[in-house]
Amino acid sequence: MRYRTYPNSSVTVSEVGFGLWTTGTDWWGKKTEAESVALLHEAFDLGVTLFDAADVYGNGRSEEQLAAAFGDRRDRVVYATKFGYDFYNNPGEKRGERELPQDTSPKFVRFALEQSLRRLQTDCIDIYQLHNARLAQIDNDELFALLEALKAEGKIRMYGVALGPAIGWLYEGIDAVQKRNVSSLQIIWNMLEQYPGNEQIKAARDAGADTGYMIRVPHSSGMLEGKYTADTVFPEGDHRRHRPRSWLVNGVQKVEQLRFLESPERTLGQAAIQWLLNEPRVMTVLPNIYNREQLVEFAKAVDTPQLTREELDRIAELYARNFGIEEPPMSFKGTMTREGATV
Repeated sequence: MRYRTYPNSSVTVSEVGFGLWTTGTDWWGKKTEAESVALLHEAFDLGVTLFDAADVYGNGRSEEQLAAAFGDRRDRVVYATKFGYDFYNNPGEKRGERELPQDTSPKFVRFALEQSLRRLQTDCIDIYQLHNARLAQIDNDELFALLEALKAEGKIRMYGVALGPAIGWLYEGIDAVQKRNVSSLQIIWNMLEQYPGNEQIKAARDAGADTGYMIRVPHSSGMLEGKYTADTVFPEGDHRRHRPRSWLVNGVQKVEQLRFLESPERTLGQAAIQWLLNEPRVMTVLPNIYNREQLVEFAKAVDTPQLTREELDRIAELYARNFGIEEPPMSFKGTMTREGATV
């Protein structure tokens, strides 16, 4: 494993992190608490130190899992968690794009933070992220004054923004970087879905911001693991089962053109992580990990050969012509256009 330190901070994280949406929820299959904690322990043994939870994952379950796994070695791991959804006063659990009501009032944020600290059994959260932020929240001076106050009080080490739930949210990301200079921005970005991630990272570079990036969905919902075929059938309850068949067929055709990245020393899934780590502003990559086989493969990605300039250029050329596949423009959510913008 290798490690990167967030700009102008003392927060150092593993280049491959672990997102607890796969253990704190049932979206990727049911796991017992013992199975979840065992997977977290193995990740740590493989060098993973960044663990990304959210208060709403399992309505507190993901944070409780971290406490169970690392309560005796808290100083050796980095806790990232998220806030903003009011599941305390609203029944049900956030599932994918079906969102619960959000509350970012100072009173609620302080309450949510104290609850997260209690569940995590810690007195300080390393990276506290506004979950699936909207522009109005990015523009909220009161909210960011509160986050600065929480830093000064020692309850959080840094704060950031996590964007979603679907791909998009261009200007939410740009404003978080350029207006707020957030320490961390979590986005969807991968070889098949480079927009708007390219523009969001460029915004930090252009602004000279201190922002480091967490990358989620690095394998484009599993496509870049290279194991799907045109005949793949997803199980009941899997979000991919509800996608149009063209997503699967076109994706498989694109992946076949990326097979040149595979070698005896590197899987396609590992190459997808190496492509992201080629960007120095990327601090950590958060693959979806829901079994031991995936964990070992992805954690060892940083030890495989880095992509060459020739390979990077070939990927860029394929993406620029959409891999030679005609398909309708992608449908985005979030603020993708606004008057007077040059992006």
